[in-house]
Amino acid sequence: MKRIFTLLIFCGAALYAMGQKATISGQVTDDEGTALIGANLTVQGNPAGAVTDIDGNYEMMVDPGTYKVTASYIGFRDEVEEITVSANEKVTLNFRLGVGTDLDMVVVSGSRRPEKLTESAATIETIFAREIEQFAGSPAELVARQKGVEYFRAGIAAPAFNIRGFNSNFNSKNLQVTDSRFSSLVATGLPLGPLNTTIKEDIERVEIILGPNSTLYGPNAHNGLLNIITKDPRTSAGTTIALNAGVSGDGDPLYSARVRHAQVVSDKFAFKLMGEYSAATEFDFADSVYIDRQDANGNLIGSADYAGPDGVKEGWEELELNPDVNATRLEGAFYFTPKEDFDIILNTGYSNSNYLSPTNVGRNQIIDWQIFYTQLRLNFKNFFIQSVYTQSKTDDTYSIDDRTKAYYTGIDVLGLSDAEARGAQSYSTGAIFKDASDRWNSEIQYNNRFGSLELIAGAQWQQDRANSLGTYLIENELNEYYNGEDIVVNQYGGYAHLTYDFNRGWKALAAARADYHDVYEFNFVPKFGLLKIGDMGTWRLTYGQGIASPTILNMFGNLFNGLILGNAEGFDLVGGGRLEAQKVERLQTFELGYRGQLKKNKLFIDANTYYNISEDFLSPVTTFFATSRGKTPLREVQADALYDLYASIGLEGLVATYVNFGKVNTYGFDLNLNYYITPELNAYVNYSYFDYTFDEDDLANDFDRNGTVNFLDILVNAPNNRFGLGLNYNGDKFYGGAYGRYVEKYNYFSSFQIASETLTDDDGNPLTWRGTPIVEDSRGTDSYNYGPLGGFFTLDLNVGYHITDNFRVNLSAVNLFNQELREFTAAAPTRGIYTLELVYNIPAKK
Repeated sequence: MKRIFTLLIFCGAALYAMGQKATISGQVTDDEGTALIGANLTVQGNPAGAVTDIDGNYEMMVDPGTYKVTASYIGFRDEVEEITVSANEKVTLNFRLGVGTDLDMVVVSGSRRPEKLTESAATIETIFAREIEQFAGSPAELVARQKGVEYFRAGIAAPAFNIRGFNSNFNSKNLQVTDSRFSSLVATGLPLGPLNTTIKEDIERVEIILGPNSTLYGPNAHNGLLNIITKDPRTSAGTTIALNAGVSGDGDPLYSARVRHAQVVSDKFAFKLMGEYSAATEFDFADSVYIDRQDANGNLIGSADYAGPDGVKEGWEELELNPDVNATRLEGAFYFTPKEDFDIILNTGYSNSNYLSPTNVGRNQIIDWQIFYTQLRLNFKNFFIQSVYTQSKTDDTYSIDDRTKAYYTGIDVLGLSDAEARGAQSYSTGAIFKDASDRWNSEIQYNNRFGSLELIAGAQWQQDRANSLGTYLIENELNEYYNGEDIVVNQYGGYAHLTYDFNRGWKALAAARADYHDVYEFNFVPKFGLLKIGDMGTWRLTYGQGIASPTILNMFGNLFNGLILGNAEGFDLVGGGRLEAQKVERLQTFELGYRGQLKKNKLFIDANTYYNISEDFLSPVTTFFATSRGKTPLREVQADALYDLYASIGLEGLVATYVNFGKVNTYGFDLNLNYYITPELNAYVNYSYFDYTFDEDDLANDFDRNGTVNFLDILVNAPNNRFGLGLNYNGDKFYGGAYGRYVEKYNYFSSFQIASETLTDDDGNPLTWRGTPIVEDSRGTDSYNYGPLGGFFTLDLNVGYHITDNFRVNLSAVNLFNQELREFTAAAPTRGIYTLELVYNIPAKK
């Protein structure tokens, strides 16, 4: 009886307290009176808050008192109203939000929650939906207009980027995320890039973090992060039909057709469906296969260093090169809101892609590479829960370089007919790549505010199930992680992110993450930051760590019959000594930044400077002579034919693998100035500087193991200077922009790929890279050195016109003057891309 009585007292007290509450309700709209769905309402110094519904309405309860209520929405200015309420009072408080300036942008990538860009402790670049909608070409081209980003095109279908140096032809150090799910391949860890399932019309914005953000996103948010956020059908209902037609600088056609439909069925249910088909032709190019062909008696048949019909130096013709590029993308999402503050989102996507992809050993012919995913997300009050299944599949992708060499061996040495050599012989050295890999990701996250303290904490699990169907991974009893069907690797992570508001504009950040991986075990990374928020802008000082983890390919690779082997177990070397198993690469970053305005509402600045300490680099593939991999003799790991071949020519035990090495300090700064000449017209300039230092006396930096440490051991692969100039106009009907981009000339080395000026020692003798003299415009081992990358200034243009409220026409020219640009190795020199786009929007029925 006493317990029941006590319970009744507590219930009565609770009911009384609720009865003393005041109710604040209202509507949030834009300047034109259109309801803003999903706008956030917060109360200063109070845990109360709300999110607007489908009609832009909200309601929340607070204790009696005087409060400052803030309404915020992505892309709009915050509005703050002060209000005094009494017990049991019901008050209406409406907000009209205007379009935001540079200082009003809201992002989510820095802390995985909405926050003003100026109050983020990370350096973040943003591309919003309006910029994407007004550009006829690929949204990826807009990445080139962001400061601090090393953008390049590795082909007509393969735009790519890197951040703060150490680029390579197989770079997995920049994480790609889409709607909180990792968008990377299972076995190689490479970003999906052209394999992504998202279409242009569904992108709400793109956020790019410069520098490590591993505390929230885990391993491989190391150099940086690209985060794509798609549109919510509840705020973007209607149908969009888009048609593109264009031509490349080579005169080849390109086209794309896309459709997106989003519909709000009720206040509880909404959905969106998207589809795309795009096609183009790769830029004209013949390269990568430079071999000295010999007959069965060892007589030289010809030299690969010859001029083709147009006078350009070419290698032997790439076997069955197919320059056709195409992609199919399908995606859908379903949103269910069973009650207030509770969203259930189910989305799924599929893509099928064909294109040419550059690697360290020439180009790969990507054939019908398919990506499929299903993602379930739950948002309930302060909790976010998700589970994602991703699948990768290809049966016919192959290495053009390796297949071509095997073909000519069949013709010259084995005396096969052309048809016989093109058949099984051309795949006999392991040229084919199959993939039937999948991945599971799950995450639970909690966030809340306790007075001045904000907490974000979560746990993640990832299981990679890699399966190359026996083509490029160690899939047998020699691999302890192989279960008879897949290579199964788990990793677990937990993180906490704390932000404390000291008031008077001061905020502090402390974050940490702990990960456990089945192979490379435990790792811990912290992050700290201090912000001073003023009326004109925000200063930020941060320290953060990041890690880049070996991929499944790095750990368990078995390429080209065992020529390249993964290094999860280490190697015993010929002559004694041990090559240790590969471990994670580590990065420490100190950064100072300021984002604000120099002249109120006219001149904006975003600047940052950083100092990085990088150590234990994940190397590109390099060669050793070994007796065993782990405890297994090398003969039992490599194919018999390969092992015996090397033994017969005095190279017994030759193997290529991956190692850790070195310690390098890098530093630089990035600057953006944006001036609004009028509210419709703005001009901006970007500049980035990057450089590095290392200890020439530290033999840990001696990557090529020749006893001397120099810049050829430190594969920075980045220009020192980059800058850009831009002009944008946004009128009621007409809009347009121009952007000029300069990339300083720089030398680039990645495995057997060389793009460098002639380099000599003090005596004038050419320096060597992997036994090859570094001489510009000459043949290397089996690729051609055309000279340094970069060294160009190029101009892009885009214009558009709203013919009606629902119909617009866009034109874009990437590389307006059709210059031949050498942007990457083992890839075609890029030229212009000129595109016409027609977009028709069918508004949703009210």
